[in-house]
Amino acid sequence: MIIFNSLFTLIIFGCAFPGFGKNHDITEFGAVADSTVLSTRAIQAAIDACSKEGGTVIIPAGNFLSGTLMLKSNVTLQLSRGATLYGSRHLEDYVPNIPEYVALRTRGKTKQLIFAENQQNIAIVGEGEINGQGRFFADKTAKGVQYDRPHLIQFIHCSKILIENVSLKNSGCWMEHYLACDDLQIRGIKVYNHSNKNNDGIDIDGCHRVTISDVNVDSDDDALCIKSTSDRASENVAVSNCLLSSHCNAFKLGTESNAGFKNIAATNLAIKPSSHTDQLIYGHNEGSSGIALEVADGGTLDGVVISNVTIQGTWTPIFIRLDNRARPYRDDQVIHNVGHLKNVSISNVIVTGAGNLGCSITGIPGYPVENISLSNISISFDGGGTKDLVHREIPEKEKDYPEAEMFGQLPSYGFYLRHARNIHFTNVQVSTESKDPRPALCLSDVTDGSFNNLQLGSTPENECSILMEKSNNLSFSGNCISGQTNCFLQLLGKENKQISLLNNVLTNATTICQPGETSKLEIHESGNIR
Repeated sequence: MIIFNSLFTLIIFGCAFPGFGKNHDITEFGAVADSTVLSTRAIQAAIDACSKEGGTVIIPAGNFLSGTLMLKSNVTLQLSRGATLYGSRHLEDYVPNIPEYVALRTRGKTKQLIFAENQQNIAIVGEGEINGQGRFFADKTAKGVQYDRPHLIQFIHCSKILIENVSLKNSGCWMEHYLACDDLQIRGIKVYNHSNKNNDGIDIDGCHRVTISDVNVDSDDDALCIKSTSDRASENVAVSNCLLSSHCNAFKLGTESNAGFKNIAATNLAIKPSSHTDQLIYGHNEGSSGIALEVADGGTLDGVVISNVTIQGTWTPIFIRLDNRARPYRDDQVIHNVGHLKNVSISNVIVTGAGNLGCSITGIPGYPVENISLSNISISFDGGGTKDLVHREIPEKEKDYPEAEMFGQLPSYGFYLRHARNIHFTNVQVSTESKDPRPALCLSDVTDGSFNNLQLGSTPENECSILMEKSNNLSFSGNCISGQTNCFLQLLGKENKQISLLNNVLTNATTICQPGETSKLEIHESGNIR
């Protein structure tokens, strides 16, 4: 197996991969295994020497202290078992870099423990630990975009990167930021980040050809976040076999979305609440969302497939949002266009212990989310909503920061869909642990869709199981009600049309359809069991 892994790594990174060069032990360059003695110069000297011919810089067992390190091409930084690299507690030990690459987070000086720009064939591997000691950095971030605390790792415009097996703890800001990088592999690492604001776990930003596998992330802020903070989309990203815990969003695309996201696949994700409950900096003990897909800054999300996911205890298991925040990534930039969010498939998801907000899939007037498919999904919500929520007016919030809680408790306990086109739900089951008078689904301005083989939990307190307005060309077939409901489908207003009700099992519904004020409505009913 060792021979196979080495051969695989050689094939992926090419013969110049640094792990096949000379070893350089940092103690031979003067590094001291004492967490009170700064060894920055010695470790950097080892990196500089190693980069001349390529090879491995070894951090042996022991505790070492450092400020900013510049990782260079053809260098592997290897942390031995029992080794811990501590980031300095003093901000003056971090070099204020001004990156060449222009993006939202590089418009000013940035600080990092480990930094690389325009490098290739670089790696951080081993069974040791890197600890940023992030709690020692006060948050003095002015209103804007530039953080004043050090990232643990920031690689910009680099290629052929491997991050493997190491443990990463407590950054002053984001733990890992990979910006505009190509051919990035992250596998087998453990991330624990609960020491300061903006404590994301992994941030992939405008990168191409990325694989992330077998990682364990527990973070205060977003656990695994894919971003686009420049004119470069995040493309061709595959995520698999990951355990994600967060007080905020576990798996997220956004919010930064200037170019967008294309060809993203994620499978075999286990999402759960964070193990860190002593102090919340952001979010909630249960987590804000399990899956969040967001376009806010004019970019395009096109081609996202998420499958085989278990989610425990998040407030909002699924959140999909297109809006028009239009935040620029350059000072001289104005974004005039609204983005696109389309071609999304989410399947084989089991959720327990979800909150009582409900899930939402929304665009804005004139700009619907498109081609969204949800299949083989089971969600158990807390319930406990009230009747006054059912006809509550939900503001558009076109310019707001997109987040799962942005609308508050929704008119439906399950899914709220608005400004959406070509939507397909198949084998979706939703229910509540406690009584909730809200409908399972609420549709507003939804066109061209199908809702097949749904099982909708309901109680006699429910006005209806599905509430719909301003929607057309929709079919409902093979659905059934668990419990009792007054009405299966309730229509509001005069703008609904072309509705098909076929082969639904509605023995638990007093009424199949209540047209309300609707005029000139075409409803086709056939094969429904009452």
